[in-house]
Amino acid sequence: MSFIRKLTEKAKETFKKSTNSSTVEGSRSNIRESDVAPPPLPSKSKTSASAPPPAAGRSSVQTRKVLVKGDKHATIKKKRYDLSDFHIDRTLGTGSFGRVHLVRLKSTGNFYAMKVLIKHEVVKMKQVEHTINERDILMRLDYPFLVELLGTMQDASNLYFVLEFVQGGELFTFLRRSGRFRNNVALFYAGEVILAFEYLHNRDIIYRDLKPENLLIDSEGHIKITDFGFAKEVPDVTWTLCGTPDYLAPEIIQSKGYGRAVDWWALGILIYEMIAGHPPFYDDDHFKLYEKILACKPKFPSHFDPNAKDLNGVEDIKRHAWFGDLDWQALEDCQIPAPYLPPCGKDGDASNFDVYDENHEPYGGPGPDPHKISLGTFKNWEGMSRGYGLEGTSFSILV
Repeated sequence: MSFIRKLTEKAKETFKKSTNSSTVEGSRSNIRESDVAPPPLPSKSKTSASAPPPAAGRSSVQTRKVLVKGDKHATIKKKRYDLSDFHIDRTLGTGSFGRVHLVRLKSTGNFYAMKVLIKHEVVKMKQVEHTINERDILMRLDYPFLVELLGTMQDASNLYFVLEFVQGGELFTFLRRSGRFRNNVALFYAGEVILAFEYLHNRDIIYRDLKPENLLIDSEGHIKITDFGFAKEVPDVTWTLCGTPDYLAPEIIQSKGYGRAVDWWALGILIYEMIAGHPPFYDDDHFKLYEKILACKPKFPSHFDPNAKDLNGVEDIKRHAWFGDLDWQALEDCQIPAPYLPPCGKDGDASNFDVYDENHEPYGGPGPDPHKISLGTFKNWEGMSRGYGLEGTSFSILV
């Protein structure tokens, strides 16, 4: 009996027993559209695609489930909060436009992750549309394997995303420490990504930036996809040139119109990287890298499961032989035990994340804001996700 089938049967047995019990009540760098103008092919980015990026060059939102849902004993309150209500702690990650902090809500002691984007940098790098798309898309999402946005706010200099905090760190870190994953481990993580993509694609949302750096592991070992900076609602096709070089689909490189298929291509790259320990196509020269992608002749290591070599479309993938023993409903319900549980201490323990210099400007200071007042770029930024938007520089959180 396979690992996944054993886990599924064990989970079903445990779940059945629990329901019958009387005690149960219920970094690699990205290619952005502003970097190049296709054609020709994108120019080199700052980080070589042939090796893992330096830790300081990665940018991720670290998350953990914090909203109370479906608990009849919980008291749900809605209250306005602003920046002064949070204690800003250490940096969890950095990026081109800002950084991510661990923060604590002073009134409750609950921990969150706060993604801070510098307005000037967002405008200079022509990422206003992507940033607004990220906010708008995150507000629509509610799925176990996707990062949850609680609210957004701004001051004269910065934009703020307040998100759940996950203690387990990046899949990238776990993969590099392991070298490569066993087949069953890669299958588990790939399965959760597939379900997340199915959820997004059913809402016409393409993710466009899949890679181990953007997959977080929660305290129970499940995936959380984060960083929706390149996500976009695409009912048919789009031509935007963006993504991470190793993971770009051929149609993106060729400046052709593309749709959700580029996410399935990226899934194939992810599966290969998890099983082999490195992506299938890599080169210090990005032009040579793109030539290898277009030629599409990856070399499979001898230990590679033959069934993991060809995957297409969500329904074909879910019925594929490689996933033959996987109970998709049990996986979606998080009833299959994860193959790895990250070492997590008490709430607010950020030991699974790299340590960064805290050399950032103070947040929340007064001053002119041309990007809101004069240009109106971020005029309607503030609010809580999924229909709880509020005017002003504060938002509501369910606690």
